[in-house]
Amino acid sequence: MINLSRESKLEPEEVISRAVAFFGPKGYGLELKEEDKCNAYLEGGGGSVRVTAATAKKGSSVDIESVEWDYQAQEFLGKI
Repeated sequence: MINLSRESKLEPEEVISRAVAFFGPKGYGLELKEEDKCNAYLEGGGGSVRVTAATAKKGSSVDIESVEWDYQAQEFLGKI
């Protein structure tokens, strides 16, 4: 398991939308279990990913908790 954090210029809703696209059925194929404006939880491949985004001064603060998807979580943070 890995926990990662990063600041992004994107708004929280956009971060979550991109996370679902990146990790979800049209991306890495994880199943979306939970989603709202600032949180997404996906499962699959023997692991899970939770992405949380909160409003910050210049966009959002993004936290990712990954189980078995560590490389992909780091890749996602590099894209936002």
